[in-house]
Amino acid sequence: MNQHITVIGEAVADAFVIPGEGMLDLQVRPGGGPVNTAVALGRLGTPTRFLGRLSDDTLGRLIRDHLAGSGVDLGGVVTAERRTTLAITAVNEAGQASYDFYTEGTADWFWTAGELAERAPSDALCVHAGSLALILPPGGPHIERLLETMRDRATISIDPNVRAALVPLAAYREALPRWARIADILRLSDEDLAHLELSADEACDAWHEHGVRLVVVTRGTKDVYASLDGRRITVPAVEVEAVDTVGAGDTFTAGLLHVLWRRGRLGGRLDGLTGADVEEAIAFAVRAAAETCKVPGADPPWAHQLI
Repeated sequence: MNQHITVIGEAVADAFVIPGEGMLDLQVRPGGGPVNTAVALGRLGTPTRFLGRLSDDTLGRLIRDHLAGSGVDLGGVVTAERRTTLAITAVNEAGQASYDFYTEGTADWFWTAGELAERAPSDALCVHAGSLALILPPGGPHIERLLETMRDRATISIDPNVRAALVPLAAYREALPRWARIADILRLSDEDLAHLELSADEACDAWHEHGVRLVVVTRGTKDVYASLDGRRITVPAVEVEAVDTVGAGDTFTAGLLHVLWRRGRLGGRLDGLTGADVEEAIAFAVRAAAETCKVPGADPPWAHQLI
């Protein structure tokens, strides 16, 4: 599978809370930031491979079918004996989600060096990673080392997706300088930066210093703030009547990478990337994310919905 994007990370069953009289109903949907990004890329027509540890339980099969049905190659998947990670997901009146994660002993975090070596995406143009799989032991350090080895031949994209309720903020503050030395693209939300107590400018300047060429900060309904080698770029958000915002950031990342892939900018250190390329990629990514907000859960749009 040549000229593709590989996405590495967790697969989470999102159990959405439906309040009832004296009870809760749960509606389970496939999720997890890396899965959402891979699905969005596949639906946009980008050749995409997912590297994950998918359980063979009921929830794992749900996620596997979701990925395959969206055109994602599953040749890099490990069939894991451990159970699928679960998140109980509550959406407030503004469409924003909060999560109670059940991660103890689940499949996503137990990558071994051998499993990743067997599945190293040597032919990938870009490797995208992040979220909990990159920060949680024992598998996170193995993924980080794989990204280091891939950097010579693929563009590296990282979305930290800070989960302060699960991971101490000190762990992110320690890891981000390392990730910035590996990554060509860092995508974060304003909520991530608030957790880290950084302004967008402070973050961009610090991570450029470590070697990141493109930093992108999504700011909800306001705008998207980006910095390419220090040149600041702002692209307005799209107004939308949101059902919820679940998966919007992941879809945004997919839209950004899709345009960079289509324009032939992936495969190295973003050589030849211009401000105009970044503006076009962000404008498309914003539209894709807006479509995701129109429907419940992480259900990214297909290419024909964005024509």
